[in-house]
Amino acid sequence: MPHLTITAVTAAILGLIFFRLSLNAIKLRRQHKVSLGSGGHDDLERAIRAQGNFAEYVPISLILIACLELNAAPWWLVAVPGVALIVGRLYHAKGINELPPNFRNRVMGMKFTLFNLIGLAALNLGWVTLSLLG
Repeated sequence: MPHLTITAVTAAILGLIFFRLSLNAIKLRRQHKVSLGSGGHDDLERAIRAQGNFAEYVPISLILIACLELNAAPWWLVAVPGVALIVGRLYHAKGINELPPNFRNRVMGMKFTLFNLIGLAALNLGWVTLSLLG
């Protein structure tokens, strides 16, 4: 039975980051007494979007990392995109939650995330094609 060791470690680290982003949004909701939406509070809006953006991009990236690992790609070909995803999500979260917002870090985080996503798609297509031809 195949193991998803690298995917598991990557997912665990990302899970901790998501937990932290969630706590931040909850803290600000309580502070501003807002249960739905941002109530016009800029800091809460940023926290909500940091958490939401994470939830939008991380699952598909983890699926693609797991596919690589399940298809017996070399460990480094699985680990490098995992590390890049973690770095990208940390940059994005830091950039969007800083006061004033640090757009440089936010943009860097999205570049890491989006280039990683397209890279993972290409790696999976390439790896599967090579496996079928070989």
